[in-house]
Amino acid sequence: MAGAFDLLLAVLIVWLGWRAVTDPDLLRAAMQFVALGLVLAIAWLRLAAPDLALAEAAVGSGLTGALLVTAVRGWRASEGTDAEERAASGWALPGSLPRLAAGATSLLLLGLLLLAVRGLPERSAGLTAEAAAALPASGVENPVTAVLLNFRAYDTLLEVAVLLVAVVGVWSLRRAPASLAREDPPFVLASLLGLVAPLLLIAGGYLLWIGAFAPGGAFQGGALLGGALVLLSLGGLGGALLARPALTRAVLVVGLLVFLAVAVGMLAWTGGLLRYPEPSAKAWILVVEAAGLLSIGATLGALFLGGRIERAHPGDG
Repeated sequence: MAGAFDLLLAVLIVWLGWRAVTDPDLLRAAMQFVALGLVLAIAWLRLAAPDLALAEAAVGSGLTGALLVTAVRGWRASEGTDAEERAASGWALPGSLPRLAAGATSLLLLGLLLLAVRGLPERSAGLTAEAAAALPASGVENPVTAVLLNFRAYDTLLEVAVLLVAVVGVWSLRRAPASLAREDPPFVLASLLGLVAPLLLIAGGYLLWIGAFAPGGAFQGGALLGGALVLLSLGGLGGALLARPALTRAVLVVGLLVFLAVAVGMLAWTGGLLRYPEPSAKAWILVVEAAGLLSIGATLGALFLGGRIERAHPGDG
């Protein structure tokens, strides 16, 4: 029975992936992409990787799906004007050419991936034994958190920096639509957001705390925080929340700044970059993750808004 279910998952992943890139209706393609993310989350669970399943469901399907749907709606609203501008400038391309280019690129990447997989050894223990042996000294019981925030924390530091660079890039290109900054959502929607948003915040904090000994952590919790900002944005409140420039920038950079401060401090204290002293390793990891949670959530919310937000009031920071 389990084998049949796994086969069904594999077929669904291939079919949904194909439909997501070939469906002529972009909105329907975006919905199929969301469904693909949910099926992938189930597949990660079947592979005993709950951390990846949480990340896929929250970011790969939820937030990315919301970004795609919003982008499709914005593109449809400006489709006529853009088509006229492309025709006037002579940059109009045949409809099949971009698809052929995307298909050729996908086949090239697939070929490279197959070559890489073929070159892997048939049996490899990897670093599982070494990681398990060092786990008691890492400060946490969850091996995934130990790897991300202790054994190779410098890699996670770079990932946090990349998220900040992404926001800077988006903000440098455009302003967020003014419609996202309205503060008068319908009563029913406002009541629903008043119930759902706090639950997402509590769940995000819970995922942060349990990341030390179970699947969870700053990225999963930050994804829920970002999801709360997305819901508030869809209700017209997200712009108001992020419309205070000084506070918004402080929250966006606090994760990276705290991470860098801890890295430099550990280098001076223990002589190693992000090498925590064993008795207080858990506390330092929690400090880094708590700051990262705020920045990751704010980053995802800011990316969904799609540009820098103007001040809600002249006196706002």
